[in-house]
Amino acid sequence: MADASSIAYDAVKMAVEHVLSKIREGKKLSTEDILILYLGTIVSDLKEIRTDIARLDHRIDETNKRIDQTNQRIDDIVNTLSARIDETNKRIDQTNQRIDDVVKILSTRIDEVAKSLSARIDETNKRIDEVNKRIDETNKRIDDLARRVDELAKRIDALQTTLLEIQKLLLELVKTRLSTP
Repeated sequence: MADASSIAYDAVKMAVEHVLSKIREGKKLSTEDILILYLGTIVSDLKEIRTDIARLDHRIDETNKRIDQTNQRIDDIVNTLSARIDETNKRIDQTNQRIDDVVKILSTRIDEVAKSLSARIDETNKRIDEVNKRIDETNKRIDDLARRVDELAKRIDALQTTLLEIQKLLLELVKTRLSTP
């Protein structure tokens, strides 16, 4: 399929060069010649649009890679925190066992151990809050990327509208030239 489009592109290019040689020679252009010039501009515009789309696809791929890297970092953080929480839970279990043993002997020491555990839990909660803040920041970045993609789509729509207006103007120009003797 790509071969057919390149053959068509080459044919339009040769036809445009032929019409341009007529213009250089000062010959009068036929309707077909004007149409060929118009097709030449459309083909050129389409080639630029395809280049832009390829560039945007590349940028989207790079953005997806960055998102994947960010997700991997988030997964690593979650795994690290899970391991630390498991370790903390094991220590809490050991501490509770010691508390049970010490309760039988020293009831006053229970309050001190409870305060120590409370401080550790508060610290863990602070860490969880920090991770949640990081996740929120990542989500904001993702929202910003989505906004950029939306803006790009709007720009493409505006370009398409402009091309349609140019097409209408060219058709009107052809009609006025055909109607004037």
